[in-house]
Amino acid sequence: MTDSPPAGTAHHPGTASLRPEPPGRVLAVPGAGPSTPPVPDAGAGRAGASGRAGLTAGAGRSGRAGLTARTALVAVVGTVAALLGIGVRARFGAHVAVDEPQYLLTALSIFEDFDLDITDELGDGRWMPWAGTEALPVQTEVLPGGTQLSPHDPLLPILLAVPMGLGGWIAAKAVMALMAGALAALTLWTAVRRFAVPAGLATAGVILASAAAPLAVYGQQVYPELPAALATLAAVAVLTGPAFAGAASPAGRPPGTESALAIEPVPGTAGAAAGSAASLSGLAGRVVGPGPRAVAVFGLMVTALPWLSVKYAPVAAALAILGLWRLRAGRRPLLGLAAGFAVMGAVYLGIHRLVWGGWTVYASGDHFQESGEFGVMGFDPDYAGRAVRLVGLMVDRGYGLAAWQPAWLLLLPAAGFALRRLRPHGAVLLLPLAAGWLTATFVALTMHGYWWPGRQTVVVLPLAVLLILVLLAGRPGWLRWAGLGLGVAGLVDYAWLLADGYARRITWVSGFDQVGSPLHRLLGNLLPDYRLGWNGFWPLHLAWALASVLLIAYGTPYLLKGGADEDDPAQGRGDGGGGHPAPLR
Repeated sequence: MTDSPPAGTAHHPGTASLRPEPPGRVLAVPGAGPSTPPVPDAGAGRAGASGRAGLTAGAGRSGRAGLTARTALVAVVGTVAALLGIGVRARFGAHVAVDEPQYLLTALSIFEDFDLDITDELGDGRWMPWAGTEALPVQTEVLPGGTQLSPHDPLLPILLAVPMGLGGWIAAKAVMALMAGALAALTLWTAVRRFAVPAGLATAGVILASAAAPLAVYGQQVYPELPAALATLAAVAVLTGPAFAGAASPAGRPPGTESALAIEPVPGTAGAAAGSAASLSGLAGRVVGPGPRAVAVFGLMVTALPWLSVKYAPVAAALAILGLWRLRAGRRPLLGLAAGFAVMGAVYLGIHRLVWGGWTVYASGDHFQESGEFGVMGFDPDYAGRAVRLVGLMVDRGYGLAAWQPAWLLLLPAAGFALRRLRPHGAVLLLPLAAGWLTATFVALTMHGYWWPGRQTVVVLPLAVLLILVLLAGRPGWLRWAGLGLGVAGLVDYAWLLADGYARRITWVSGFDQVGSPLHRLLGNLLPDYRLGWNGFWPLHLAWALASVLLIAYGTPYLLKGGADEDDPAQGRGDGGGGHPAPLR
């Protein structure tokens, strides 16, 4: 939502202003770029107003159609990129591996037996057609009554029960790929409609993220990472919308004129987010509170996260805090949401105690019978040693995000950019992102697991994409070209992974660091390998720690010099979106 400063105040870069004009003059729509026609005030006559409104309505319809086409495009790209990964084996000799069989066996039990007990599925070797003939690693403890419950939260198996029961593992992975397409589509929509990123830039950025690792890989891996990312992004999309933010009469606008001046901006312009909120304004000074539907959807998405995996509880808590804070002005929705979270938390803990015998699903895990369920975080964790992951999650040679999609490095200056603009939307992206990153750093047992790299961070990567897009929307053109080059390198790496995987030279959980991509190998020489121990990685680790600090700091000085509006006050971005990007504020 774009706020208009009081009349007579200085215009700050990236902030639309609306000052009273004499009768007959033209008023500018807040945040509108050259593609959005100006709006005449009441003194210009009804004919002029209706003509302008007609032009704007036509432009709005055209913009919405263009956004719909772009959304469909990125959805197809995200889905296809994930589907292509199904042909690569999870490990040599098996299509699914590690925790995937546990989720699929539970889904099969739900479909066939309407329960979570996988005793008969394990006894009958139901995994053999798709997980290999070797015995599965033991994960379950035989509970009183002879039942065996997989130590994984049940929401993902519930979502996959029907496709798994009807079409087997391929159908289950295809549904995961459809979720990847939905994630790409929602990321684009949120970038354009909530953060006013130009549509062309948003389309390119989302494609580069969705068609590369790790999002494309986890788009077909049977893990809760991708659905959790979708739930997180949906919560943010609702939280940053007009239903939560409300809308007040802009300063300098005469009372009672809001309905006459409320024209929906073309999607892709900086006024898109502001316009949708402004159109909900009633009389001057009236604030539109959140509707029960928006609050319910937000609460549902937050509640879904721990049911996908308890490790997402910190991200869910961060989102819950943000939602409650935004509702602080409305007593009824605030109390309603707080009560809903309290009830859902109690239900979660009660069901886990009743079904799994502990506060989490890990109580039923064979590995944690002696240590207790919280041994999942490590039996003797070295939190100081884990701190290296703050950098390593990004730049580890084999398991870092940047090793497989170098464009993720732009998250560092993007975070610096958002740190200076926490209100109203900067904190909405940074707080859940920080919660997810810190969980992967200090709570997760390891970042070098038997899985595809980046697993613990996938839940918040859509928020990272949004931060990067907001940064690029207001920065110099050369930074966009640099981002494009880095992003294309990630696409090349993913294509090479597919080719080597089809040739059975690598799998998704083993041997992938031997991929033949020259770009990956070239970059790998510059990245630390944290599996070598301190003596092996400390020089490059310290270098990247310093580089990370500098990159974060790099995102902030531009804000002192002015944003995109100051650099280019009259020109659109020329990328199909039109208008000016709206920096976080």
